[in-house]
Amino acid sequence: MPSISRRALLRVGGAAVVANGFARQALAAPVVSADLVIYGATSGGLVAAIQARRMGRSALVLEPSNHLGGLTTGGLGQTDSGVSGSIRGIAGEFYRRVHAAYAGTPVTPTSPGRFTFEPHVARAVFDAMLLEAGVPVYFGVSLASVTKSGNRLVEVVGGNGQAFRGGMFVDASYEGDLMSLAGVGWTVGRESNAQYGETINGVQLRSGHQFNFPVSPYVVAGSPSSGLLPGISAAPVAPAGSGDGLIQAYNYRMCLTQAASRIPFPRPAGYDVVRYELLLRYIQAGWNGPFFTTHGVGNGKTDSNNNGAFSTDFIGGNYAYPTASYAARESIAADHRTYQQGLMWFLANDPRVPSGIRTATASWGLAADEFTATGGWPPQLYVREARRMLSAHVMTERNCRGQEPVPDPVGLASYTMDSHNCQRVVVGGVVRNEGDVQIGVPGPYGISYRSIVPLESQCANLLVPVCLSSSHIAYGSIRMEPVFMILGQSAATAAVLALSASSAVQQVPYSTLRARLLADGQLLQWPPPAGPGEVVVDSHDPSVTRAGTWVSSTSIGGYWGTDYEHDGNTAKGVNRLRFRPNLPSAGTYTVYLRWTADPNRASNVPVDIVHSGGVTTRVVDQRANGGQWVSLGAYTCAAGVGASVLIRTEATNGYVIADAARWVLTG
Repeated sequence: MPSISRRALLRVGGAAVVANGFARQALAAPVVSADLVIYGATSGGLVAAIQARRMGRSALVLEPSNHLGGLTTGGLGQTDSGVSGSIRGIAGEFYRRVHAAYAGTPVTPTSPGRFTFEPHVARAVFDAMLLEAGVPVYFGVSLASVTKSGNRLVEVVGGNGQAFRGGMFVDASYEGDLMSLAGVGWTVGRESNAQYGETINGVQLRSGHQFNFPVSPYVVAGSPSSGLLPGISAAPVAPAGSGDGLIQAYNYRMCLTQAASRIPFPRPAGYDVVRYELLLRYIQAGWNGPFFTTHGVGNGKTDSNNNGAFSTDFIGGNYAYPTASYAARESIAADHRTYQQGLMWFLANDPRVPSGIRTATASWGLAADEFTATGGWPPQLYVREARRMLSAHVMTERNCRGQEPVPDPVGLASYTMDSHNCQRVVVGGVVRNEGDVQIGVPGPYGISYRSIVPLESQCANLLVPVCLSSSHIAYGSIRMEPVFMILGQSAATAAVLALSASSAVQQVPYSTLRARLLADGQLLQWPPPAGPGEVVVDSHDPSVTRAGTWVSSTSIGGYWGTDYEHDGNTAKGVNRLRFRPNLPSAGTYTVYLRWTADPNRASNVPVDIVHSGGVTTRVVDQRANGGQWVSLGAYTCAAGVGASVLIRTEATNGYVIADAARWVLTG
């Protein structure tokens, strides 16, 4: 992998800045002005700044911490991409640059994206993009106050007294602090299903990340009079679907390795073994793991996340976080760090833990060359949700399911409606987790422009691409880093258009915004429109022919159109499905196939490509590379309906998937 400098940012006074049109003295002045002032150096905030600069406007970023890039550079290297083909614009460019960094090749508009990466690589890519765009980033700038004139923000003042004035503002923070100070309406917690006509919001007592063995919640096992162990609610479980003020749990996404240079899990100051009594009982009841994920991201490193009933999620430890002061948030984050470091130390060292579990846990450690300023521990707490804006359109489950498409999309999301657990409760004398929901969506769906702008009466020059207007369960799907980048670009585009027209952001004509977003590479509909010389055949196309029985499914995301089909893992050799395009002209076509991946898929699916030169057979592994177009090679094809792709099932070792095929004229 080529060397990419991690020091692309240069510190000037209180600001970390890159070369740009700002004079250095002006950056350190008591009052700094820019066309666009962005609060939050998250991935969405950085992309917003880059887009504004590419549109010829000045932009600066304010960040209360010393970390740049949010979760994208903070350990979340196993990107929650959903349907990766729906990620375009600057977000798509970022992932193409990541691929190029690993491949050692130049990045081009047709380069593939890479969605797994080490934290320092993500940081280096962002540093390079900020350097090219000329974006100053101020670290350590908390918000002390804002000034408004009528319904417009005029300036924000940092905790150090420095003021930042702008024509437009973007709140790209995970917490929505600028939005709140600007007087914009917001909410925290879970709505009832009844509020927006949903089915999986509110209280949800389900099986995901749940205790698989009965475990007593009491200090003295089996004795209610002894009181409850830490982290368990004494309140009765409310009816399913009822609303409350709870939010899904936070954690840190650890970058682990088994390399000899790994840093052993530290025993944190404030370690309290009682916190892990529930876990010990769960292990003694028969649970042998997993206790955390070990998704590989490159060079033997992981993005390690919560996995199971008792894991890295600090359930119940974050309730005060969304509206807390900066100091209180630091304390809450420190408590999460103590909890999670203590968990790892407990699993690796406590003599009551079976030796096999201790040995397996201790075989991992923190990557010594990541997060070097914080001892290998990620500096960014995973704030899965905090405040959510209340605006003219609230994104809901019905939008995510494609039941109510929005008329003004400014980006697509496609990940599962995913809420981590929100509380631990007692049911029938045993402990249960409550709040986990993992429900797929049919495919990419549009996010309304009205959901990223406040009501005009509240603020006419603010956009909110991260803490956008959404129900709890819809936010569980939208809250993914690529989507924040997509919405950050769209927010900045709208801000620049509003500046140019001297209008409120709410008055930007959608047709004008849409045209510019499309011109800058954003994708606003799914399936995307076919390009010149491109033909896509979905499994529902009338030209598709079948033999045997094929079953429609939406259980695994990443499919094209409304669903995909599978062979039921039966009738091998009988079940076949053929995609037949109507090609516009003769020529050389690159042929692609698409499927949804899962471990239960076949790894040896024979695929026949029919072309002018005959039939070529390829074998594809449908356990990998799901939700993307996989090239089957380039072939000479005649115009019309002579070409085809046949999926066969002979001797396949799992479910065979038929989703869509694609032909792209290349010569």
